[in-house]
Amino acid sequence: MERRKALRNMGLALGYTVATPTLISIMQSCQNETVLEWTPDFFTKDEGAALTKLVDIIIPKTDIPSASETQVHLFIDRFANEVFDEREQRFWKMSFARFLEKAQTDSGEDNAGDLTAENLEAVLGPALKIPKEDQIKNFKAIQQYNEAIEEGKEPLLDDSISRFGFANNLRGLTIMGYKTSEYVGEEVLAYLPVPGVYIGCGDLQELTGGKDWSI
Repeated sequence: MERRKALRNMGLALGYTVATPTLISIMQSCQNETVLEWTPDFFTKDEGAALTKLVDIIIPKTDIPSASETQVHLFIDRFANEVFDEREQRFWKMSFARFLEKAQTDSGEDNAGDLTAENLEAVLGPALKIPKEDQIKNFKAIQQYNEAIEEGKEPLLDDSISRFGFANNLRGLTIMGYKTSEYVGEEVLAYLPVPGVYIGCGDLQELTGGKDWSI
């Protein structure tokens, strides 16, 4: 149950608290598609296989479904394809490729689609578990890299920073997609499809038991 409580608050910490019509539309389209039928729109087949395992590393199955069970990997693929601008798409492709290259080199696997959850977690963990001061430096380096790209230059970005950028983006989108899914919206978060009395200022513990609102 502690995991449920953490998920209720993770979106607030990351700034993903408002589900726009676009996000809801993308997630609803994912709910109607099964994993067996999935052909990625933005990623390659091997990247899609790795992505499916990665989202479950971030949100594994416990007393509530895993990320892939709520179609979060489909959501991320479509979000990257339909919402990211060209610069964001280029960075995502580049950083994901470097992430997978590291996992393949360390594991000895020739194909990204054959990487196991253990292979991927060995790269994802270190990419996320870095000191706060290093995170700030990495974000600044990524910003400078993207600015140089927009200026038509060909900048270099350290592989470890690229992997950090991918891992950080992946975690944020996984949590956003999970919180936007139908199951989590109705069963984990505070859900009230028909608004009741407006309360301008009230204690969250009393109103929702401490849960973040679904919609």
